[in-house]
Order: sequence, then structure tokens, then C-alpha cells
Amino acid sequence: MALPVRSLFSSETALLAVLTCYVAALGLWPLARLFVESLLPGASGEPLGLLLGQWQSAATQRALVNTLESSLLATAVSVVIGTAAAVALTLTDVRAKAALTFIAMLPLLVPSQITALAWIELTGANSLILGPLGLAPAPGATNPLYSMWGIVLVMGIESSTLVFLAVRAGLRNVPRDLIEAARLGGAHPLRVTASVIVPLASPAMLAGAALAFVTSIGNFGIPAMLGIPGRYTVLTTLIYQRLQGFGPRVLGEVAALALILTALAVIGLLLRALAVRRGGFATDGTSAPLRPFRLGRGRILMELLLWIALACIAILPLLALLASSLAPALGVPLSIGTATLDHYRFALFEQESTLRAFVNSFMLAFAAAAVSAAVAVPLAYLSTMRRNPAACALDILADAPYAVPGTVLAIAIILVFLPPIPFTDISLYGTLGIILVAYLARFLALALRPTVAGMETVSKTLDEAAQVAGAGVLRRLTSVILPAVAPSAAAGALLIFMTAFNELTVSVLLWSTGNETLGVAVFFLHYEGNSPAAAAVATISIAVTLALAFFTSLMARNLPEGVVPWRA
Repeated sequence: MALPVRSLFSSETALLAVLTCYVAALGLWPLARLFVESLLPGASGEPLGLLLGQWQSAATQRALVNTLESSLLATAVSVVIGTAAAVALTLTDVRAKAALTFIAMLPLLVPSQITALAWIELTGANSLILGPLGLAPAPGATNPLYSMWGIVLVMGIESSTLVFLAVRAGLRNVPRDLIEAARLGGAHPLRVTASVIVPLASPAMLAGAALAFVTSIGNFGIPAMLGIPGRYTVLTTLIYQRLQGFGPRVLGEVAALALILTALAVIGLLLRALAVRRGGFATDGTSAPLRPFRLGRGRILMELLLWIALACIAILPLLALLASSLAPALGVPLSIGTATLDHYRFALFEQESTLRAFVNSFMLAFAAAAVSAAVAVPLAYLSTMRRNPAACALDILADAPYAVPGTVLAIAIILVFLPPIPFTDISLYGTLGIILVAYLARFLALALRPTVAGMETVSKTLDEAAQVAGAGVLRRLTSVILPAVAPSAAAGALLIFMTAFNELTVSVLLWSTGNETLGVAVFFLHYEGNSPAAAAVATISIAVTLALAFFTSLMARNLPEGVVPWRA
């Protein structure tokens, strides 16, 4: 006789076993399979033949150099922008910090392919923003962003939000008593910043830079949109072009390329971990938060500079995207009389694949958000409240599919799910199912971090009292824990939905006809030459994302600090 479900999961051990199978099957097994595949002998039978063959390839060497070159330069750009914004918004008394912080975080909310498309529309010869000002390139001229420097600029702006978050957190942790001591000694604010604040916050800056580097080397949308037309190939676009050109028969070769990409990401993550470890400093625990420097009459100038700079890097490209979606045709000036919704009508009602992409992305994002949040709650409970060592290890391992570049995870998922599922004749390859599996593996970490933060605020006595009263682990989870952490879990689910709804890096390698996603639709509309329709689809997706971000911000007042990254 089969045991009831409640009895089956009455022990923490059984629950942990189920969670372990989930994380291992969706994330760890595919990554391990990719590692093994990339180390197989080549066609000649030479040990490590696949890896050595790809490493020695001229195309790989060129793509590797381009990847390192563009990522390092983009990281430098992100450090300059992110650090400057963090210092201005954390250490000074400028007004409207919440609004400025949200604008600074916009590049994080907009997916990379839409960011690239927005900048293409802003800087192209038919720019509806720069054209009337006489600043657009000459008609017929190549967009200046179709180059290495274009990739560096746009990736640097996109990654600057990561540096901004890291530096802001580091500045907030600088002990106030050290600052006050320097001030009492008569030091000028600039000297205090240079001699006290910057040295203490520099580990956070390095950690943010390392994270920006990892994000840049794994970026697909920007190098694809700007680099492919400019014949500037990086590892992510090389993998895409190989897989698109030759199909699954080159999986071994692209797995070797993915291993090289993973090695770069691991180096970046190790540097970040080292920076974080060196970032701690002893305090007596009584230091109050930093008191912002008063700028006096210079405050207006600082505010003006902030608004202009953030508008140029975050708002102008989006306005160019909106203008392009409303213009009747390329090269036609936009005015109240010429504005049209034809591109929106085409994308939503006449282009069947685009409408299908909206539906597919909504279903995938909703399923990934709901399932990941449901898994995150018991895993956070076992690792945070119960302090189960195995659950703590599982918590760390769950980050692996999110830490590696999305291109790497997509190849790993293909390797595992291309053949039929064991003991069945069902293959997920070429279906929405394989994209959902990839999303579940990749985005669990996004649900787990907010849920863990929420779990840390729940008193253990509530759980212990329920356990003494005889409640099993499932009863405690549903009756005691879930009501307490539901807001944090919901915030994590919303973050997943916003990310998955516009995702491209993973789905561009997994989609098939009839199973398009929104990111894929924007990508291919642009490459088919229908940029206005691509702009219309991108504008709708941004509107959905910003609406969800606004709703999440409304929840932020009831959430632990750090759950909503753009919260001022």
C-alpha cells in the first residue's frame, strides 16, 4: 500500500532528498555532463582532443582575445560609471535619491538585446533623437556601435549597475566613527573620501568589477547585436554561430568552447570571492550609518550632472526605441501627425510568431517563477532555520547554473536532454519543455536569495513550538514558515518573471519553430530588417518589466533590506 504524501515527506531527510534530486537533475548533472563531454578524445583519438582542437583553433584564439579585450574594457567603463554614481548617491546630500537610484538601475532591468537595440536606434543614421540635433551619422553610414568600442560602451553601461550595487553596499558599511574622526581633524570631504572611505570600500569596488567581468564574458545579446554586423566575434557568439550552422553534431566542439568560457567565469568569481573576503574590517558594532557630506551651493551642480549623465546612459536610448516604434518608416521624422501604432498592430496581431512568443514567454516565466519559489522556501528553511549541513551545501550548489554563462548552461541542457528521457521515448529537445528546464535550473538562485533573507528574520521559536506540538515538517512549512516568508518568496518570483520574460542567452540556443520566446522574437525581427517591429515588441516588454518593477518596489517596504536591488 502506498504511503500518503504527507507521511512520505514527514521527515526532513525525505524532503532534503527530493530537493537534492531536483537541484542535481536540473543543474548539476547537465554541468557535469558538459565537463565530461568537453574532455573526450577528438576524432583522432588523442586524449583531450576536443578541448585541444578548439583551443588551438585560430577562430577560438581570436574569439578568446576579443572576449577578454571587450570584457576587461567594459569592466573598466562599468567601474567608472558605477563607482561615480554610488559615491554621489551615498556620500552626498543630493535630493531625489530614490528616483536617481531607480534610473541608475534601469540597465539592470532592461535585457541585453533590448539595450543593444535601443542604442542602435539612438546612434544610427536614422536616429529620431540625434538626427534633429544634427548629431546622427550621415545617411548610409555604418552605425559606429557596430565595433569593439560599441560593445565595450554598451556592456560597460549595462554592467555598471553591478558595480553600483557593490560599491553602495561597501560605502554603507564604512564605520561612521572613522569618518567623524577624520572630520574632527579638519580634513576636507575630498580628503576624507580619498584617504578613509575609498580604501575601506575598495574591496567592494573590486568585487563589483569582478562580477561585471563575469557578466560581460557571458553576455550574448550585446555582442550578437553589435558584434556580428561588425564582424567582431566573442566566445558566446562563436558558440551560437557554430551550433546554428552545424546543429547538434558539433555539440562536443561547442562543449569544449563552453568549458573555456566557464574557466574565465570561474576566474572572475574567484577574484570576487577574494575581494569580498578581504573586504571585512573590524568595528565595535555601534557605528551609525554614514552622514552624507553637505555640498552647499555645489549640490545643484551635482544634481544637474547626475540627471544629465543618467538620462544620457539610461533614458535617451529607451526614448529612441520608443520613437522608432512609433515612426511610420525609417527616415520619416516623428511628429504628432506621423506617429503610428502600425508596428504594434503588426507585431501583436499580424505576426503570428511574435504573438506566440509573448504567450510562450509568459507561460515559461510564470512556471519558472512559481516552481522556483516553491522549491526555494523548503530549501531556505532547511539551510537557514534548521542549519542542515547538506541543505547548506545544496544552497551553494544551486547557484552554479546561475553563476556560469547562460550559453554554457544551454549547451549542458542540450547534452542531457537531446536524447530521450531515461525509461521513456520522450525527448524535450525542440520543445518548450527544454527551455523551461533551463529556466528552472538557472533562476532558482534568484528565488533562493530573497527567501533566505526573509527566512533569517523569522524567529526560530515559532518553528520549534510547532515541532513540539507534533507538527511535521510539511505542516510547519505551510502553516508557520510560508506565511512569514511569503513576501520575500513572492519578490524572488517577480525577479524571476522579469528576467525570464525577456531572456535570450539561454533560449536562443534552445528555441525551435513554434517555440519562440520574446527575446528570440526581438533578436530575429531586428536581423530580418524589421527594426520598427522589433522596437515595438521591445517597448511592450520593457513596459511589462517596469510595471512589475514598480509593483515589487511597493512590496519593498515590507521586505528585508537587499531583497529588491533597486531600492534606494
